[in-house]
Amino acid sequence: MASAVAIVSSWLNSSPSPSKYSKYQSFHPPPCRVVCSGGGSELPPPVTPDFKFALHDALDSSGEARQNFMSQIKGLSRIEREVSISINRRVDLAKIAIYISAEDFALMSQSSLPLPVDPFIERLFDLTMEFCRSGKVLRASPEALLDSLYKFLYVKKDFRRSNVISRLEPHPLYLHAVLTYQSGSAYMLALIYSEILKVLRFWSLLDFDCEIFFPHDRYGLPRGYHKQKSAESDHPHILTVQTLLEEILKNVKEAFWPFQHDQTKSLFLKAVHAVLCTDRSNVVEESAFQLESAKSRHRRLDRGTSTSLHLGDLRLALSACERLILLEFDPKELRDYSVLLYHCGLYEQSLHYLKLYQDRKGSSLQKQASNELSSLEDEAGEKLMMRLNLISMEEGWSKPSHSGTFLRNNSEPS
Repeated sequence: MASAVAIVSSWLNSSPSPSKYSKYQSFHPPPCRVVCSGGGSELPPPVTPDFKFALHDALDSSGEARQNFMSQIKGLSRIEREVSISINRRVDLAKIAIYISAEDFALMSQSSLPLPVDPFIERLFDLTMEFCRSGKVLRASPEALLDSLYKFLYVKKDFRRSNVISRLEPHPLYLHAVLTYQSGSAYMLALIYSEILKVLRFWSLLDFDCEIFFPHDRYGLPRGYHKQKSAESDHPHILTVQTLLEEILKNVKEAFWPFQHDQTKSLFLKAVHAVLCTDRSNVVEESAFQLESAKSRHRRLDRGTSTSLHLGDLRLALSACERLILLEFDPKELRDYSVLLYHCGLYEQSLHYLKLYQDRKGSSLQKQASNELSSLEDEAGEKLMMRLNLISMEEGWSKPSHSGTFLRNNSEPS
């Protein structure tokens, strides 16, 4: 411990250099403890099918960010997905989050200039360096160190939790913006907290079993605790790598889902409802707002422009769905992706993914929960399948006029 303190102190007396940072980035320690034990040896990485994604195939300036995202998650084994974010050292969660930011930033800005990744990763490293400048912190007891880190992050640096997840104010959803505005979702704050712990572990400044308590209420803040002195009630609050990545993308998907007029329905039901709204013969007691919103989306797509933020953003929702599918989160992501493709006019691909969802659902070993919502979703899925089968009988159904222009980034906003 003393030697580690001496090394860190020498680093703090000089400005950080690229070589020191690259040494930190290339650190690969032994395998980590897993939160959920499954018995036996570590399983091989899951086999991800070669999906043909409509948006990914059309990306230009944001395509590199998607490739980097895929390269990061490619090596995630089933065991590593269940590792706590506080002890994970084999997957660079910060880089994955920044790649998500980079892709969506390119889609939102419609700019050919990519979001810089390294400066934001370095900012996380600089936060840890600043925290360690206090000699008392380096020699503190576990409780005192964690208390100091809590005060440093949430008092001195004024990082705040934002529960307002809105497509009009999307910065709490993206790591680069959270580092800029010091305000973000609980998941982003937990990620930042875990990155600081990762560096402290690398420097051997954490010689105890430190875990992150993730709050499930609307006001709590992620904080560290000494696991050996914790209660059993703390364990359900442990956040795994898979859960963190899922929730980050689910938040983005929900924020930019283009069909928000009915808060009582699931995202899929809202989108299928909008499908039916576009055909007056199927509209029963629909409000004028619902009908005009659906028609407005199709008029904008016909002109090759994206939907406005007030009505959601199809490309950002598509992007989130594609990455959730790559994470192998839930077969329902295939279904949700299908209905978005329908609204893009990509009927052949929409039918492909809806059939893929039904195949996955039918072969799933997990018992499907039977409730009113799932019954409504199944019924809506059958209606969507019927419409797609009818459209497939039409000549030239696989060649929509607007989707190619809509999915590609333009050099200037529409």
